[in-house]
Amino acid sequence: MEPAEPQGAFKKPQTAQHAVLAEIRGMIMSRELKPGERLRPGEISERLEVSRLPIREALKVLEAEGQLTYQPHHGYRVTKFSMSELSEIYRMRQLLESEMLRSTASQVDESLIERLEDLIQEMDEISESENLLRFTEVNREFHMALLEYAGMPQFMRVVKTLWQVSDSYRSLFFNKPASRRRVQEEHRRIVEACKAREAEALVSAMNEHRSNAIVDMAVVIGDGGS
Repeated sequence: MEPAEPQGAFKKPQTAQHAVLAEIRGMIMSRELKPGERLRPGEISERLEVSRLPIREALKVLEAEGQLTYQPHHGYRVTKFSMSELSEIYRMRQLLESEMLRSTASQVDESLIERLEDLIQEMDEISESENLLRFTEVNREFHMALLEYAGMPQFMRVVKTLWQVSDSYRSLFFNKPASRRRVQEEHRRIVEACKAREAEALVSAMNEHRSNAIVDMAVVIGDGGS
Protein backbone atom coordinates (compact mmCIF):
# COMPACT_ATOMS: atom_id res chain seq x y z
CA MET A 1 0.00 0.00 0.00
CA GLU A 2 1.50 3.27 -1.07
CA PRO A 3 1.60 5.93 1.67
CA ALA A 4 -0.74 8.79 0.99
CA GLU A 5 -1.95 11.92 2.63
CA PRO A 6 -5.20 11.40 4.59
CA GLN A 7 -8.39 12.94 3.20
CA GLY A 8 -8.64 15.12 6.29
CA ALA A 9 -7.81 15.25 9.96
CA PHE A 10 -8.44 11.88 11.56
CA LYS A 11 -10.94 12.30 14.40
CA LYS A 12 -11.74 9.54 16.83
CA PRO A 13 -15.47 9.09 17.52
CA GLN A 14 -16.75 6.99 20.43
CA THR A 15 -14.42 4.04 19.79
CA ALA A 16 -11.16 3.54 17.94
CA GLN A 17 -12.72 0.66 16.01
CA HIS A 18 -15.43 2.92 14.56
CA ALA A 19 -12.81 5.48 13.60
CA VAL A 20 -10.61 2.90 11.91
CA LEU A 21 -13.60 1.36 10.15
CA ALA A 22 -14.65 4.73 8.74
CA GLU A 23 -11.12 5.53 7.64
CA ILE A 24 -10.55 2.23 5.82
CA ARG A 25 -13.97 2.50 4.15
CA GLY A 26 -12.96 5.94 2.91
CA MET A 27 -9.67 4.57 1.59
CA ILE A 28 -11.54 1.88 -0.35
CA MET A 29 -14.20 4.25 -1.65
CA SER A 30 -11.60 6.78 -2.84
CA ARG A 31 -9.56 3.92 -4.36
CA GLU A 32 -6.52 4.80 -2.31
CA LEU A 33 -6.85 1.08 -1.64
CA LYS A 34 -7.63 -0.50 -5.00
CA PRO A 35 -9.49 -3.77 -5.71
CA GLY A 36 -7.10 -6.67 -5.21
CA GLU A 37 -4.64 -4.61 -3.14
CA ARG A 38 -3.31 -6.05 0.09
CA LEU A 39 -3.88 -4.20 3.36
CA ARG A 40 -0.93 -3.81 5.68
CA PRO A 41 -2.21 -3.42 9.27
CA GLY A 42 1.16 -2.13 10.50
CA GLU A 43 1.10 0.80 8.08
CA ILE A 44 -2.51 1.60 8.97
CA SER A 45 -1.63 1.43 12.68
CA GLU A 46 1.20 3.93 12.22
CA ARG A 47 -0.86 6.23 10.02
CA LEU A 48 -3.85 6.40 12.38
CA GLU A 49 -1.79 6.18 15.59
CA VAL A 50 -3.89 3.36 17.02
CA SER A 51 -3.04 -0.14 18.20
CA ARG A 52 -3.43 -3.26 16.06
CA LEU A 53 -6.55 -4.45 17.98
CA PRO A 54 -9.11 -1.97 16.59
CA ILE A 55 -7.61 -2.49 13.13
CA ARG A 56 -8.09 -6.25 13.37
CA GLU A 57 -11.68 -5.72 14.55
CA ALA A 58 -12.41 -3.32 11.68
CA LEU A 59 -10.92 -5.71 9.12
CA LYS A 60 -13.19 -8.51 10.34
CA VAL A 61 -16.24 -6.25 9.94
CA LEU A 62 -15.22 -5.31 6.40
CA GLU A 63 -14.62 -8.96 5.56
CA ALA A 64 -18.13 -9.82 6.80
CA GLU A 65 -19.53 -7.05 4.59
CA GLY A 66 -17.68 -8.41 1.57
CA GLN A 67 -15.42 -5.40 1.09
CA LEU A 68 -12.32 -7.38 2.06
CA THR A 69 -11.25 -10.95 1.35
CA TYR A 70 -9.03 -12.91 3.74
CA GLN A 71 -6.56 -15.62 2.74
CA PRO A 72 -4.53 -17.56 5.32
CA HIS A 73 -0.84 -16.59 5.24
CA HIS A 74 -1.64 -13.74 2.81
CA GLY A 75 -3.84 -11.49 4.90
CA TYR A 76 -6.60 -9.15 3.75
CA ARG A 77 -7.11 -7.75 0.28
CA VAL A 78 -9.73 -5.38 -1.10
CA THR A 79 -12.31 -7.54 -2.82
CA LYS A 80 -12.00 -7.47 -6.59
CA PHE A 81 -15.03 -8.12 -8.80
CA SER A 82 -15.39 -9.06 -12.44
CA MET A 83 -17.94 -7.19 -14.53
CA SER A 84 -20.17 -10.26 -14.36
CA GLU A 85 -20.07 -10.20 -10.56
CA LEU A 86 -20.81 -6.46 -10.43
CA SER A 87 -23.78 -6.99 -12.76
CA GLU A 88 -25.07 -9.66 -10.39
CA ILE A 89 -24.74 -7.29 -7.44
CA TYR A 90 -26.70 -4.63 -9.32
CA ARG A 91 -29.34 -7.18 -10.32
CA MET A 92 -29.78 -8.11 -6.66
CA ARG A 93 -30.13 -4.43 -5.82
CA GLN A 94 -32.76 -4.03 -8.53
CA LEU A 95 -34.90 -6.84 -7.13
CA LEU A 96 -34.72 -5.59 -3.55
CA GLU A 97 -34.87 -1.87 -4.22
CA SER A 98 -37.85 -2.15 -6.57
CA GLU A 99 -39.93 -3.66 -3.77
CA MET A 100 -38.73 -1.01 -1.36
CA LEU A 101 -39.48 1.85 -3.75
CA ARG A 102 -43.06 0.66 -4.26
CA SER A 103 -43.49 1.00 -0.51
CA THR A 104 -41.69 4.35 -0.44
CA ALA A 105 -44.01 5.78 -3.13
CA SER A 106 -47.03 5.33 -0.88
CA GLN A 107 -45.32 7.13 2.01
CA VAL A 108 -43.69 10.11 0.29
CA ASP A 109 -44.14 13.37 2.17
CA GLU A 110 -42.75 16.89 1.90
CA SER A 111 -39.98 16.09 4.36
CA LEU A 112 -38.59 13.42 2.03
CA ILE A 113 -38.89 15.65 -1.05
CA GLU A 114 -37.05 18.47 0.71
CA ARG A 115 -34.32 16.09 1.84
CA LEU A 116 -33.79 14.69 -1.66
CA GLU A 117 -33.73 18.13 -3.27
CA ASP A 118 -31.24 19.40 -0.67
CA LEU A 119 -28.96 16.46 -1.42
CA ILE A 120 -29.16 17.08 -5.16
CA GLN A 121 -28.22 20.71 -4.61
CA GLU A 122 -25.31 19.66 -2.39
CA MET A 123 -24.12 17.25 -5.08
CA ASP A 124 -24.27 20.03 -7.68
CA GLU A 125 -21.99 22.15 -5.50
CA ILE A 126 -19.63 19.27 -4.74
CA SER A 127 -19.42 18.40 -8.43
CA GLU A 128 -18.13 21.89 -9.17
CA SER A 129 -15.32 21.44 -6.63
CA GLU A 130 -14.60 17.91 -7.90
CA ASN A 131 -14.50 16.44 -4.40
CA LEU A 132 -15.28 12.97 -5.73
CA LEU A 133 -15.17 11.17 -2.40
CA ARG A 134 -17.78 13.51 -0.95
CA PHE A 135 -19.85 13.31 -4.15
CA THR A 136 -19.91 9.51 -3.76
CA GLU A 137 -20.91 9.80 -0.11
CA VAL A 138 -23.78 12.22 -0.78
CA ASN A 139 -24.93 10.11 -3.71
CA ARG A 140 -25.31 7.22 -1.28
CA GLU A 141 -27.16 9.49 1.20
CA PHE A 142 -29.64 10.33 -1.57
CA HIS A 143 -30.39 6.68 -2.29
CA MET A 144 -30.49 5.63 1.37
CA ALA A 145 -32.89 8.48 2.23
CA LEU A 146 -35.23 7.25 -0.48
CA LEU A 147 -35.06 3.59 0.52
CA GLU A 148 -35.34 4.12 4.26
CA TYR A 149 -38.86 5.50 3.74
CA ALA A 150 -39.95 2.01 2.71
CA GLY A 151 -39.83 0.92 6.35
CA MET A 152 -38.29 -2.46 5.46
CA PRO A 153 -35.28 -2.85 7.79
CA GLN A 154 -34.28 -6.38 6.72
CA PHE A 155 -34.29 -5.40 3.05
CA MET A 156 -32.36 -2.27 4.00
CA ARG A 157 -29.66 -4.24 5.79
CA VAL A 158 -28.95 -6.35 2.69
CA VAL A 159 -29.11 -3.39 0.31
CA LYS A 160 -26.58 -1.45 2.38
CA THR A 161 -24.18 -4.38 2.17
CA LEU A 162 -24.60 -4.56 -1.62
CA TRP A 163 -23.84 -0.84 -1.84
CA GLN A 164 -20.77 -1.15 0.36
CA VAL A 165 -19.13 -3.97 -1.58
CA SER A 166 -19.32 -2.01 -4.85
CA ASP A 167 -18.41 1.45 -3.51
CA SER A 168 -14.92 1.57 -4.99
CA TYR A 169 -16.27 0.72 -8.44
CA ARG A 170 -19.13 3.20 -8.25
CA SER A 171 -16.76 6.06 -7.57
CA LEU A 172 -14.87 5.28 -10.79
CA PHE A 173 -17.30 6.83 -13.23
CA PHE A 174 -17.86 9.93 -11.08
CA ASN A 175 -14.45 11.07 -12.32
CA LYS A 176 -16.09 12.27 -15.53
CA PRO A 177 -18.04 15.56 -15.34
CA ALA A 178 -20.47 14.29 -18.03
CA SER A 179 -21.27 11.25 -15.87
CA ARG A 180 -21.90 13.42 -12.82
CA ARG A 181 -24.23 15.65 -14.83
CA ARG A 182 -26.15 12.65 -16.14
CA VAL A 183 -26.44 11.19 -12.65
CA GLN A 184 -27.90 14.44 -11.40
CA GLU A 185 -30.44 14.59 -14.25
CA GLU A 186 -31.52 11.07 -13.35
CA HIS A 187 -31.79 12.00 -9.69
CA ARG A 188 -34.13 14.84 -10.61
CA ARG A 189 -36.34 12.45 -12.59
CA ILE A 190 -36.44 10.16 -9.58
CA VAL A 191 -37.59 13.07 -7.40
CA GLU A 192 -40.29 14.00 -9.93
CA ALA A 193 -41.61 10.43 -9.75
CA CYS A 194 -41.63 10.75 -5.95
CA LYS A 195 -43.61 13.98 -6.13
CA ALA A 196 -46.17 12.25 -8.33
CA ARG A 197 -46.25 9.31 -5.89
CA GLU A 198 -46.29 6.96 -8.86
CA ALA A 199 -44.73 3.68 -7.76
CA GLU A 200 -44.00 2.18 -11.17
CA ALA A 201 -42.65 5.48 -12.51
CA LEU A 202 -40.31 5.63 -9.53
CA VAL A 203 -39.16 2.04 -10.05
CA SER A 204 -38.65 2.70 -13.77
CA ALA A 205 -36.62 5.87 -13.15
CA MET A 206 -34.41 4.04 -10.67
CA ASN A 207 -33.96 1.05 -13.00
CA GLU A 208 -32.77 3.38 -15.77
CA HIS A 209 -30.42 5.10 -13.34
CA ARG A 210 -28.97 1.80 -12.17
CA SER A 211 -28.64 0.40 -15.71
CA ASN A 212 -26.72 3.47 -16.86
CA ALA A 213 -24.36 3.07 -13.91
CA ILE A 214 -23.60 -0.50 -15.01
CA VAL A 215 -22.87 0.70 -18.57
CA ASP A 216 -20.53 3.41 -17.27
CA MET A 217 -18.82 0.94 -14.96
CA ALA A 218 -18.26 -1.52 -17.80
CA VAL A 219 -16.66 1.20 -19.93
CA VAL A 220 -14.32 2.32 -17.14
CA ILE A 221 -13.29 -1.21 -16.23
CA GLY A 222 -12.74 -1.96 -19.91
CA ASP A 223 -10.41 1.05 -20.02
CA GLY A 224 -8.30 -0.48 -17.28
CA GLY A 225 -10.02 1.07 -14.29
CA SER A 226 -10.36 -2.16 -12.31
